[in-house]
Amino acid sequence: MSNNYVFLNELLKKDKRLVSSEGELLKNKILELSLKMDNDFLKLLTSDKTVKEMFFKDIDGILVFDKTHFNWVMDSKDFLPNSYTAFKNDIMLVDSKNKSVMKSNDTVLSFPFKDCILEMDSTDENEKREEIFYNEILAKADVDTLLSKKVITNAIKHTSKGITPVNVIDKENLLIKGNNLVALKSLLPKFEEEVKLVYWDILYNTKNDIVPYNDSFKHSSWLVMMKNRLEVVKQLLRPDGVIFVQSDDNEIHYLKVLMDEIFGRDNYVNTISVNMKNVAGASGGGEDKRFKKNIEYLLIYAKDYSEMNKFKAVYKYTEISELVEQYKENGVSWKYTSVLVDKGEKEYLASTVDGSGDEIKIYLRKNPVFKSVSKLSKDEGISEKEVYMKYGHRIHQTAMPQSSIRPRVMEKLDELGLKNEFLSIEYVPKSGKNKGQLYEQFYKGEKLRLLAWLKDVSEEIDGELYKADIQGTFWDVVGDTKNLTKEGQVKLNNGKKPEALLKTIIECSTSENDIVLDAYFGSGTTGAASLKLSRRFIGIEQLNSHVELSLERLTNVINGEQSGISKDANWNGGGSFISLELKQLSESYVVRINEASDDELMNIYEELIGSPYVSYKVDFIDFENKIDDFKALPTDVKRSILMGVIDKNTLYVNYDDMDDKKFNVTDDEKAVSDSFYTK
Repeated sequence: MSNNYVFLNELLKKDKRLVSSEGELLKNKILELSLKMDNDFLKLLTSDKTVKEMFFKDIDGILVFDKTHFNWVMDSKDFLPNSYTAFKNDIMLVDSKNKSVMKSNDTVLSFPFKDCILEMDSTDENEKREEIFYNEILAKADVDTLLSKKVITNAIKHTSKGITPVNVIDKENLLIKGNNLVALKSLLPKFEEEVKLVYWDILYNTKNDIVPYNDSFKHSSWLVMMKNRLEVVKQLLRPDGVIFVQSDDNEIHYLKVLMDEIFGRDNYVNTISVNMKNVAGASGGGEDKRFKKNIEYLLIYAKDYSEMNKFKAVYKYTEISELVEQYKENGVSWKYTSVLVDKGEKEYLASTVDGSGDEIKIYLRKNPVFKSVSKLSKDEGISEKEVYMKYGHRIHQTAMPQSSIRPRVMEKLDELGLKNEFLSIEYVPKSGKNKGQLYEQFYKGEKLRLLAWLKDVSEEIDGELYKADIQGTFWDVVGDTKNLTKEGQVKLNNGKKPEALLKTIIECSTSENDIVLDAYFGSGTTGAASLKLSRRFIGIEQLNSHVELSLERLTNVINGEQSGISKDANWNGGGSFISLELKQLSESYVVRINEASDDELMNIYEELIGSPYVSYKVDFIDFENKIDDFKALPTDVKRSILMGVIDKNTLYVNYDDMDDKKFNVTDDEKAVSDSFYTK
């Protein structure tokens, strides 16, 4: 801090409201009290002669506070250069009085710039930039402008028959190109409390960019980014809506506390551990200090847990022959090894009654044929897997049934003096999955052991039997990641999630025609799965390369492509979606800068001198005087400098400004924008 302001620093510290728990001045609180013209605050400033002369003017005996000069000093680099919000550098748990606590029933996650909105980022995939924050109270005008509705352009409907421009948008499948925070805010007029499921495969805040975003935010910046977006998406969720956020272990624990605060701890549902890849072989390099990562996490929250519907059960399916091999490898006995090749001739013996007095018919089975799976394999010259496929509905084990039916049948046989090796019964069950239907059961041996069928504990899919095991909070999707890069007939090298994972999430939490929202759309997996499962989707994506992938993939889907979950969903094509964009303003400069030659970069530099699309941080006089220095720089450096001077809060044209002729908003753009923001 400059020596010129040491005395001001000491004076302000006399007001305890302006001092943090660490003894540091709180810049935002100082500015807040100055704007409010707080009486005690002004008395403090006038109590010192030097400060009084600096910031007050005597006009006919009346002291007038020069707020402009005072706020300029507060914003200067010489005074409180690092202070802006409640805490300077630490992330901690605080109580409702902003006191650091070790343990409390009333805690929130506090971090630098928490009371701010993070400046929008551009579509430049490699931009290195300092994060800029706007305090929600002190910079309300900037925040309102940043998050205001934007003009909609390039609205195109995509069907299997081709594409058609549209200027009316209803609640259809949407792919929106633009910054996801701004797009989320723009959805509120039409879609507030309309979304049933939100799925986000978020930026993991890793040091290595696994996807081409700024995926290496400073810790507090990343938390601000997530907080800004989660607060909006909560408004978009239906009262019975849920959100699934996928992340790795880099930020998951901080994210959990942040979501506890935003959605409410009582609305936390589950954390699902998702096995994304197998770990095999010895680790190399520096990895031996840590275990290899193969697990990611799904944080699940309800908008209102009391309104939330029960999740549909999630199952893991294992092909039966594969399951048998697993049993053998683990030394576990596999019981389903007998096959009823021929049921034998049926001969009526007698009848008895169930507990309700309804008839149970008893039949003798003559000349049945039983064989083991291994015997059938040898006899027919086929593999055991093929035996399970061919005879799956006749494979069984024997068991002692826990029902009142068997004793009644045994009692009737004893009454008639009959003993039998194999018989069957027919009756109508009063409960269970066969309730109300004529049902046949088989009994074997003098003790009447029930034939328990493999088909009753498995499921047939495409002619093969699978064992269905209900899943808890561990989901294994490794098998679904094979050939993942080719799903949808588009290639995304990193970060792509399998359609099967989205199928599980969508089916367990939604019904047909519900809206699924993904603000990190990537290559369009969520949209593809939603279409195939008869759900509506809203996808938001900013990167040009990812928008192109999504358009290609979704077009392939409506044309009937057969990768991913197509076979399971019986998908043969159909449906439609609308792609649209937020109308570019300074974003057009971003696009030009990315594609410009060296000479064109010089032209852009000259255009930006005095331009309203240059950030307020740029000194225009200095910028104009350095054109010769700029000319001598390498092309890549020129590109980086120009990208850094663009005001990211003017990326798009505001809806309220669309009648201003200087923004060149067409009648079609006005019509589609009006439609988009009408409920």
